[in-house]
Amino acid sequence: MTINQEAPVIQTKEIFINAAPEKVWDVLTNIKNWGEWNNRIKKATLKDALKVGTVFTWKTNGSKIKSKIHTYKTNQILGWTGKAFGAKAIHNWYLEPIENGTRIKVEESMEGWIIQLMKNKMNSILKEDMFFWLEQLKRESEK
Repeated sequence: MTINQEAPVIQTKEIFINAAPEKVWDVLTNIKNWGEWNNRIKKATLKDALKVGTVFTWKTNGSKIKSKIHTYKTNQILGWTGKAFGAKAIHNWYLEPIENGTRIKVEESMEGWIIQLMKNKMNSILKEDMFFWLEQLKRESEK
């Protein structure tokens, strides 16, 4: 599933991580431990094995989000849809092995009445949050 290119809020970022895709994948897909390396995430819960269709919940920036995995390709792509009050999102991570590590790209689109109402602020918040996530993922994966 691709992001909605017509959504009022869209961001895409990427970073190089000096670790193998398998290591980055292990950190990224251990949803229950997100809060241990990203202090903006609280109460991430996952009850089933991670696969297409798995539902998980988490809190970030004061919002509780219910997410569902739509794409799961080991060491390559992890994607989910998420819903919160007045908003829905499509979020994808792409891992690419390159010399001495992994290039990781993240993209997200957000829409809904509250997103439309606050689209400039939400674009700014999402841009900064993505950068933060990537930096934290890099730090944890390079340990």
